Amino acid sequence: MPAKPFLCKPAGKDYLWGGNRLNEEFGKGIALSRLAETWECSTHPDGPSTVADGEFAGWTLRQVLEQHPEYLGTHPETCGELPILIKFIDARQDLSVQVHPDDAYAALHEDGASGKTEMWYVLDAEEDTRLVYGFYNDIEEEVLRASLEDGTVEKYLQKIPVHRDDVFFLEAGTVHAIGAGALIAEIQENSNLTYRMYDYGRRDKDGQTRPLHIEKALQVANRKSSATPRQPMRLLRYEKGCAKEFLCRCKYFQVERMLVHTFGTDEGVRYQAGSNSFQVLLCLEGSARLSGEECHISMKKGDCVFVPADSIPLEIHGKAQFLSISC
Repeated sequence: MPAKPFLCKPAGKDYLWGGNRLNEEFGKGIALSRLAETWECSTHPDGPSTVADGEFAGWTLRQVLEQHPEYLGTHPETCGELPILIKFIDARQDLSVQVHPDDAYAALHEDGASGKTEMWYVLDAEEDTRLVYGFYNDIEEEVLRASLEDGTVEKYLQKIPVHRDDVFFLEAGTVHAIGAGALIAEIQENSNLTYRMYDYGRRDKDGQTRPLHIEKALQVANRKSSATPRQPMRLLRYEKGCAKEFLCRCKYFQVERMLVHTFGTDEGVRYQAGSNSFQVLLCLEGSARLSGEECHISMKKGDCVFVPADSIPLEIHGKAQFLSISC
């Protein structure tokens, strides 16, 4: 029987570099003094999202998918588990310089966990915001180790200007850091493995430095020079009430941006998940209504809706910008 979509409620994270924009501008209503991240669509035990409405209200997303594994679809990357994790990130300060392992390393050294390849879509950025993306030149392991120990590593790191609407794809092994002033939607593998290499000597609220993971980081980091990331060619495809563009497609996920504008017409934008994969709608701007048989979900900026595979036929009405994410 075709399944109905449902609204997700995120878990919040209060990392020391976070700001308050996710509460102030996205209406998250999470009682943290710093709301650095919201994990919008997550089955990860470190931050599970829950269902906000419908027959599964109050369940974790993991509980729903354990009860209904068919909601994931037949795509081989699902393997009975949600393969992705979707976040909003508000960087008031620079994030640590870090790197993530790939699947092979994580499976061998992290109890069978997944690695972490990720994509960033920049929602907003201050004028001088930069991000770290690999190294300007090849760097020997001994030089990198010494620079991490004496605090001079920043001179080797490639720093890239960041602008609203930019897209960045980061394969596992890429040394990186989100810079202060960036507001980002992140789509990644379902993993929380981060090897922190350098943290600017910062201390937390208890006066403690955060742990570093230099040995593991050196084992997985790509030390070759990184080409300056270029924004991909992006082509808007127009249909009645909507414009769409692909932002990213990789082994683990694909991401499309949708610009919906149906005011002045009774006809909505058709939307449906097929048998191959679930879909996730992440609302970035505006407001809209997702409707189908015995299903009506109001969406506003910051909301996240999970659409099970083989869903009922749906229509989107309103004026809003979305990311549509699937396998």
